[in-house]
Formats: sequence, C-alpha cells, structure tokens
Amino acid sequence: MDDNQIVELYLLRDETAVKLTTEKFGSRLRSLAFRIVNDRQTAEECENDTYMEAWNTIPPHEPRSYLYAFLARITRHISLNCCRDRSRLKRSAFICELSAEMEQCIPAPDDVACRVDDMALGEAINGFLNTLAEEKRNIFIRRYWYLDSIADISKCFALSESKVKTTLFRCRNQFREYLEKEGYTL
Repeated sequence: MDDNQIVELYLLRDETAVKLTTEKFGSRLRSLAFRIVNDRQTAEECENDTYMEAWNTIPPHEPRSYLYAFLARITRHISLNCCRDRSRLKRSAFICELSAEMEQCIPAPDDVACRVDDMALGEAINGFLNTLAEEKRNIFIRRYWYLDSIADISKCFALSESKVKTTLFRCRNQFREYLEKEGYTL
C-alpha cells in the first residue's frame, strides 16, 4: 500500500493505518530510535510512541508525499527527549559532540540578532543539500539527521573513516559559507 492510501486511512481514523505503518516503516523507525537511545526496548517504546503521535497529528497534517520523513521526524524527537529524560550520559555525550559540530554552522537561536524563521532556515538547509553531490549529501544526512557513527557511515558507503571525516569537515565548511552567503550571521 502506498503512503497516500495509508494517510487516507489515518484521516478516516481507521486503526489498520497503524498496522500498515508498522509493516512498512517499523524496522526503519526502530533502527533510527535505536541509534539515538542505544537500547532495544527503549527504541521499541519510541517506535510505538511515534505511532500514537502520528495518530494524534494526522489530521490536521496530511503527509501524503512524505510519510516516512514525517514519521522519522517524530521518532527522532521522541528518541532525543527520551535520551534527555533518562540522562544517558554516554549517549548524551555523543549527541553533544554532534551538536557542537553543527553549532559552528548554524546561527544561535538565543541570539536575538541571529533569530530566524524556522521555515526560512529549513529552506536554506535544503538549498545547501541540493548543491551537494549525492554521496556527500547522503553522508551529511546520515551523520547529522540519523546520527550514524563515522564507522557506520564508512561501512555503508565503503569508504575509509578518514575519508568520511574529511567529507564531513568540508561539508560543514561549505554549509557555513552557504549560510553566510544566504545572509545568516554565524
């Protein structure tokens, strides 16, 4: 069943929508949650919470053409909140490390002079991603959206870890330059 039909079932408040969502996206959502919380049981809880949140937010949202991205965003937020709530020090350190890498590229939201509309920043990020070659874009997204480790990314793309690190370093620098050209103060 395609995404549009599943969303239609959510809109009709048909519980089979959750079952079909689980069958189609369950393993991917659980894997995403696991990479963040590093615990299988907690990842399953996050996955289930995602279905509940999807049930509650469809409608008013109708993610017909981007259902997986919609669900992944929910899973990611639930997992990060769970990680914070449970004070997973080891995992939190990893998330802090990734956050520190990206802080050098994205304007600080607390600085009144740098505060920007989320939609405009989202468009700028998408614009930057469109400038990257497919492999670089996928590496960047795997690291900063899916929170994959350097080792996992290198295995996935059959690259050395140093090549992945170098690619990410260069992408972050390009990202910073792109945002500056777009008028964002860093």
